[in-house]
Amino acid sequence: PTIVMSRLDYDRIEALIESANERGVDTSALEAEITRADVVEPAQMPGDVISMNSTARFLDENSGEERELTLVYPRDATGEAGRVSILAPVGSALLGLRVGQSIDWPMSGNRTINLRVLSIKYQPEAAGELHR
Repeated sequence: PTIVMSRLDYDRIEALIESANERGVDTSALEAEITRADVVEPAQMPGDVISMNSTARFLDENSGEERELTLVYPRDATGEAGRVSILAPVGSALLGLRVGQSIDWPMSGNRTINLRVLSIKYQPEAAGELHR
């Protein structure tokens, strides 16, 4: 399905991809995601979509446990629990997910869990941070 991205996120991620490719980082999954994106101005970003720096609540449909994750740029992926880099495969997959949609999350030991977006706790565009 088509995903929705703000123009600001699109421009920044495009520059990030270029920089990462120069360093030999594989960005093919992220490139595939943004290629199919419907790009809108930040003020038109729907409030139920995960954009960069959004914090969302997820339900682990396998265990019934709730989790909270924030999608961040690599410089902000400090190893702190709950922060996922956009360059990580699952980070690329989180971008543009809407409340109610699900994603398979790879775990250690070749396991996968299924996370369903319950809510967006914080989204910069919805908070009026249109030029962050």
